[in-house]
Amino acid sequence: MQRSLFDTNPAPWETDAPPCVVASVLFAKGPAGPFDYLVPEALRDERKPETYLEPGRRVRVPFGRGNRTVVGYCVEVTTKQVDAKKLKTAQTVVDSQSLINPAMLRLTRWMADYYLSSWGQVLEAVVPAGVRTRAGTRQMVLLSVPTRVAARLTQLKLTDKQRKVLETLVGSPKPLSTKQLANRAGCTPAPISTLRKQGLIEAHTERLQTSTLTEPPVERESPKQLNADQQQALDTIAAALDSRTNQTVLLHGVTGSGKTEVYIQAIEKVVSFGRQAIVLVPEISLTPQTVGRFRARFDQIAVLHSHQSDVERHQAWGRIARGEAPVVVGARSAVFAPTPRLGLIVIDEEHETTFKQDSPPRYHAREVALERARDEQVPVVLASATPSLEAWSKASAGDWTLVSMPKRVSDRPLPDVRIVDLREESQLRGGRGVGAISRPLQQAMDAALRDDGQVILLLNRRGFSTHVQCPSCGFKLECPHCEVAMTYHRDGAVTICHWCDHRQPPPRVCPDCGSSAIHYGGLGTQKLEMEVHRRFPKHECLRMDADTMRRPGSHEQALDRFRRGEASILLGTQMIAKGLDFPNVTVVGVISADTALSLPDFRAAERTFQLVTQVAGRTGRGDKGGRVLVQTYDPQHEAIAAAARHDYLRFANRELTQREATGFPPFGSLVRLIIRGAVEKTVEAFAEQLADRLRAAGGDELRIRGPAPAPVAKLRGDYRFHLLASAEESDTLRQATRTATTDLKPPDGVRWIADIDAVDML
Repeated sequence: MQRSLFDTNPAPWETDAPPCVVASVLFAKGPAGPFDYLVPEALRDERKPETYLEPGRRVRVPFGRGNRTVVGYCVEVTTKQVDAKKLKTAQTVVDSQSLINPAMLRLTRWMADYYLSSWGQVLEAVVPAGVRTRAGTRQMVLLSVPTRVAARLTQLKLTDKQRKVLETLVGSPKPLSTKQLANRAGCTPAPISTLRKQGLIEAHTERLQTSTLTEPPVERESPKQLNADQQQALDTIAAALDSRTNQTVLLHGVTGSGKTEVYIQAIEKVVSFGRQAIVLVPEISLTPQTVGRFRARFDQIAVLHSHQSDVERHQAWGRIARGEAPVVVGARSAVFAPTPRLGLIVIDEEHETTFKQDSPPRYHAREVALERARDEQVPVVLASATPSLEAWSKASAGDWTLVSMPKRVSDRPLPDVRIVDLREESQLRGGRGVGAISRPLQQAMDAALRDDGQVILLLNRRGFSTHVQCPSCGFKLECPHCEVAMTYHRDGAVTICHWCDHRQPPPRVCPDCGSSAIHYGGLGTQKLEMEVHRRFPKHECLRMDADTMRRPGSHEQALDRFRRGEASILLGTQMIAKGLDFPNVTVVGVISADTALSLPDFRAAERTFQLVTQVAGRTGRGDKGGRVLVQTYDPQHEAIAAAARHDYLRFANRELTQREATGFPPFGSLVRLIIRGAVEKTVEAFAEQLADRLRAAGGDELRIRGPAPAPVAKLRGDYRFHLLASAEESDTLRQATRTATTDLKPPDGVRWIADIDAVDML
């Protein structure tokens, strides 16, 4: 029988019945549940932890008709008056210990409600697959000698081999497997088997770790001397730690102001209390350089990220749960680290969109961290040179504590930023193409390389040419599944859809008119690399994008080469824009600052400002100083002009004024609903139906935009429509969405999602 944990009234079968122990069980797939099951006596004995059923463990239960059994998550065990005949009985406990502690159960329940997901689905997402499968372990039969046997060992009538086996096992500080015992006693398994049959050796089954991962030694570092701004920031965080209450601190410091050192020293204070800290960083920033800084300051840290093997993640998870790792560093999923003594959560580069999960449950790590900190009463530190406008608005309003660090360490100046107007460059060349590198940028690069400096070039588009078309008839090569432009990749001579990865050879002639004058237009990192090699043949160049960084460790190897000076020029996509500290970089070039400005996204200007500011911060960190050249066809755009002035406050105030006028976040909550299917008219009709239901559910408190074709109108063979719903209050918006979508049955072949606090508008 299905019962909701939110129900307080007894069900009809619960009255006038003897009390029974009942477990509430959720499933990752299928009905939302929870479902009630009787807990048999065998699963209620706390003295047998391997079979004891408690909240947070998985349990195998019968489900549906027949003998089918499934694994679910136990979220509650209570005593109820129920008719035992109405409930099925739980069968076996899957986990030898709880995977999810009570605090994490509360957090996942909140997530399910906030992000309109099923609780079981959230639980499955929180516990890594390597933990669920106990990767790197196996069941082993271990042997030991009962105390009663060991006490009269000299009195037993044994063969020489049997006596040797027993003496070896008694002398072992821990139980041994049959193979280990036979090797140490110098015998075959036969005498061991005989002793087991006689009851002189007892056996028990235990799951043991079969591999141990070790980290290379790191040279230890001492805390750095803080300047006045850093000390003020640390004092503010320390006060929050001392209060043992939930406070949120926004650490707004320019690039190179020493934010990392501040929160590392704050974490040292947390560790000195005997507590643990979680540090979230964007996936692209999770490099050995970042991890190395923590290893150099703390004896034990655990790292959690998506590129780990199941064994690595399972071992890190276990060390965290046992309290052996006082510091946890990881990407967004590390917010679920099972710390038993949490004392602080830090989110570095909190503005990064990679903190938002793009698959169910579509959570934002920042919001989950804030909720977890509220529940466990610990402070949160959000750090960024370019805070999200949501965070800035909270801090400006006084809801959070704002700490500013407007100067770089050692009073180093921020780099000079020059805007290169590509329209003027084109006119100077008589209307001919400028190429990837303008004359001012080439001159700056020449000067930097002559002085043995290094250069970083940012172009946030991979491939060689971003579109292929016929100038004779206007044909454009599009993905047959997505109807977006195919990108030509010179490596492998192939055109690729960057949305679905469809690949096909480039056309030799136009398929529409037969012309051989196929034009390859647009600029990607491969074409930029070719131009760099042509213009700077004497200097080694490294390209970092999704095409060159496929192999495990390739990202780290490339950065190490650049750090050692084996390459003078580093070019790539946004993965090179953040978190890197190279004192010898004296010139940064932004090849096209306009890439994101034309996107149909209300955050386009904010993301452009953040990207330009962040990549500009990669230079000027050493004694040589630094320069930044930003190439653009729109030099007057506020996002670019403000980034050139390092003026976050002016940009934020202007952008917030526009957001307030339109009701977009942070002046309201937002949900994006995406509907897709193979038949365009059917998808459109269902999108209209969904919009009507939302209007009826939300009334005047909701503002609905759409439905309309999504910017990427066809993806992987499906047509896509979307609509945006916003409201001043988050609860109002989520309740209206929940009401509108309850019992919603789309036509066959049509699917839909609701993305709460959406950050992706494409």
